[in-house]
Amino acid sequence: MITQEQREKLRGWFAGRLPDDLFEELVEVTVDREEITVVGRVPGPKLAEGVSDAEREAAVQGRIQEFRERTRETRIDVAREAEHQFRRKVSWGVECAGQRALFTHVAAPVMTRLRQPERQVLDTLIAGGVARSRSEALAWCVRLVQKHTDDWLTELRESLEHVEKVRAQGPDADQD
Repeated sequence: MITQEQREKLRGWFAGRLPDDLFEELVEVTVDREEITVVGRVPGPKLAEGVSDAEREAAVQGRIQEFRERTRETRIDVAREAEHQFRRKVSWGVECAGQRALFTHVAAPVMTRLRQPERQVLDTLIAGGVARSRSEALAWCVRLVQKHTDDWLTELRESLEHVEKVRAQGPDADQD
């Protein structure tokens, strides 16, 4: 479990380490046990008024691709430092003109044991065309839960951080 203070230090490290001209703004730095994801805002393309939605979409996608190619070496250098220091892979993403794009990022395998009723849920999602495999169906379920329980998950994370702080003050704290 990553504490809020650790998240803030991580975000601060990236804010200080990233070149000033890489992003307009550092939007988000998220972290879990395997990966750090850094998302920044890049300027949208300058377009004439009245352009079609298709043209706007293509221009934004082109801007994102241009940013990805142009900044590849810089991002690799920063990622290597961060991976060495924080022992996690670093992934990148951008926001541009209201769209978010994540570049190559970690898809960590998760082992689980499910009973038949739970497997039937996944198989129903596959049969219904929602997912192509049980792992994809399980990922879909996790995203659905995340979408509908953000407030509850935030409160749970905050509670876990409090537990970590209290545990760190316990009698065994000096033994680490």
